[in-house]
Amino acid sequence: ERTNLILKELGYEAKGYQENRRRQYLLNGVEIDIDSWPLIPTYLEIEGPSEEAVYNAVSALGFEIDDTTTRDVEGIYLDYGHNLDEKWRGLIKDVTSPELEEKLNKGGMTFYIGADPTAESLHIGQYPTFLVAERLRRAGHKPIILVGGATGRVGDPRGTGEREKADIKVIEKNFVKIKAQMKKLFGEDTLVVNNYDWFKDYNYIDFLRDVGKYINVTYMINKDLVKRQMDIGISYAEFSYMLIQGYDFKYIHDHYGADLQFGGSDQWGNLTTGIELIRKLNNEEAYAFSVPLLVDSTGRKLGKSFGNALWIDEEKTSSYEMYQYLLNFEDVMIEEYLKKYTFLEKDEIESIMKSHNEAPEKRIAQKKLAQCVITDLHGEESYNNAVKISESLFNGDIKSFTSRDVEVAFKGLDVFTVKEDLNIVDLLVTSGSCSSKREAREFVGNGSITLNGEKVTDLDFVLTKDLCIDNKYIVIRRGKKKYYMGLFK
Repeated sequence: ERTNLILKELGYEAKGYQENRRRQYLLNGVEIDIDSWPLIPTYLEIEGPSEEAVYNAVSALGFEIDDTTTRDVEGIYLDYGHNLDEKWRGLIKDVTSPELEEKLNKGGMTFYIGADPTAESLHIGQYPTFLVAERLRRAGHKPIILVGGATGRVGDPRGTGEREKADIKVIEKNFVKIKAQMKKLFGEDTLVVNNYDWFKDYNYIDFLRDVGKYINVTYMINKDLVKRQMDIGISYAEFSYMLIQGYDFKYIHDHYGADLQFGGSDQWGNLTTGIELIRKLNNEEAYAFSVPLLVDSTGRKLGKSFGNALWIDEEKTSSYEMYQYLLNFEDVMIEEYLKKYTFLEKDEIESIMKSHNEAPEKRIAQKKLAQCVITDLHGEESYNNAVKISESLFNGDIKSFTSRDVEVAFKGLDVFTVKEDLNIVDLLVTSGSCSSKREAREFVGNGSITLNGEKVTDLDFVLTKDLCIDNKYIVIRRGKKKYYMGLFK
């Protein structure tokens, strides 16, 4: 919005719009080419107005200006002091150098973040770490995403026990899906690399000479996760993981110019190993920072729900399931999650929390969190549908449900089948919602049965296929909350 205002003040017919996370500008009907810099730029380079004109335009609009606000760069460089001023969010836990803060705020670094393809999708606990990558990009840094086809074959130490040996075909299949997910999150132009490409032909003896010679075993043993797992046993493969990730940083530094890596705080030992290699082998400085792991009030990592991961892939975890999960986040942690999971500004979060604390039973903060996360991941339509399903179930009204809504809302329920027209009493017994015909008659008689959102009180009622949702599904509700799902074949 500020960019549009300044450009219009300068006499340009300017229109800014965002599409698939890419912010584009039309100046006098011509789209600006921004491919050479961040997809969501912090600046625009234009020709024409003088530096004085830009200063006057910025000042006239009431924006603060200093020596870095405007300057000549073959035209005018408009910089609105946009930086990674995110300390209040608590995004960074550890840094390798005090110089990093200034570099992060200045922009222009090339960084990488990695994920091993041990599953088909990221889960909700990993998502905030990748949002940090988006925040970095918005602050003018260039992202590289590494999906670890090599490291996924080995497995990293987790401090609690050895991982099972991964199936190579599964790793390769997962790589394709994670790569597509990263492209969706960060844009099709984002560089996604696979460390298997540079490890598959690396001779083992050469790797020991080139890399192993420069990292001391004592250094490796003292890394937190390794140290914890030493007590219960760690394989040589997992012990060597940090050498592989350390070399990844050096390779990406040498071939793609990356000078920054970050990851979860449990990856600190792996992050610093890469810096050691670059320092010893290249005699160059590189940087890293860690992101605090998100946990609930008991210290349990987020992303797990009754032992099952909550995936950010909508095909694996529906927007409705995610909505329910986020809606149930505990009050004591919700402000922290708003800071980490959303791009809401500080004053917005403070306002939301004020309203939330005045009436916590309304779950205002949780609903805003769900809106931001689901809309960002899956779009506004998916979010609205999740709200519709949730409210319909809460009110006991599913008349507007489609077959897809039924599949989403009642995922996990046992499905009974009906192959012919059935009287309501026989239907209730067949579905398991009543244990006997006598009980079925009682529930119908006292108005406790609804079928696809319609109350049934007539004992002579007969279910036919055309009464099913999309001629397919039967949803019986007994009482206020007990649901049974059937399929008419």
